[in-house]
Amino acid sequence: MLKFSIDKQKCTKCGFCANDCLAGIINMNTAYPAIAAKQEVSCFKCQHCLAICPTGAISILGKNPENSQPLKENLPDPDRIETLIKGRRSVRQYRDENLAPELIQRLLDVAWHAPTGRNARRVMFSVINDKEAMARFREEAMQGLMRVVRENRLPAGMKFVAELVSLWEEHRVDTVFRGAPHLIVASAPKVGATPEADCLIALSYFELFAQSLGVGTVWGGIAKLTFNDLVPELRKTLGIPDKHLIGYAMAFGKPAVIYHRTVEQEKASIVYVVK
Repeated sequence: MLKFSIDKQKCTKCGFCANDCLAGIINMNTAYPAIAAKQEVSCFKCQHCLAICPTGAISILGKNPENSQPLKENLPDPDRIETLIKGRRSVRQYRDENLAPELIQRLLDVAWHAPTGRNARRVMFSVINDKEAMARFREEAMQGLMRVVRENRLPAGMKFVAELVSLWEEHRVDTVFRGAPHLIVASAPKVGATPEADCLIALSYFELFAQSLGVGTVWGGIAKLTFNDLVPELRKTLGIPDKHLIGYAMAFGKPAVIYHRTVEQEKASIVYVVK
């Protein structure tokens, strides 16, 4: 059941909801906007109808429009958004302390709003939210990599992994998770429309919002390689189902460094297509 309902006191019959309905199932040929029961299965559950209604007259999926945040006068200044994007840095030095649980939950709730293919919303976040648990996981991962190196099971072209393992064994230098107190891994069912892209987009949202709150992040390419190819048994530790594709991993926490300005990249590579 979609639980599509109209507050008749607020509805102006403007038709915006029907015009913007991706599935084209909202009917305006009735007294008020309506969705026929036989057409409910076609709904994408995007909630565009709830978002576009100027008077907050529409409820769908049991969502109360009064619980939504109004956009007017609440959107951030474009210049500040530009500075956030240009000032984003990969943080590789972290304080040895936990982030507040409510802060981590807020980050995850916002990242969950990232778009997905066909609005499937099937991305799963595996999160280590405690630095002691992260220390145990780090040790487990490093021990797994050590076994791979000792048993000469490194695939061709991955000699660098042995060097990373040596740094850990000899100096306790963590180049996989960068000493971060927390970790997030995004995965999604392999059979989805766009599982890898969905995970990457979600983590991009997570990263930008995190950095706006003073939380550092670093994309974990070597961490993903570890879970996905070298020590796949870590998937079980992270609770990642066998049928899931790992999109990417990201370490995060309170940074031990401060960046003071944006950098100056080269000009973008652009091709304007003109007929």
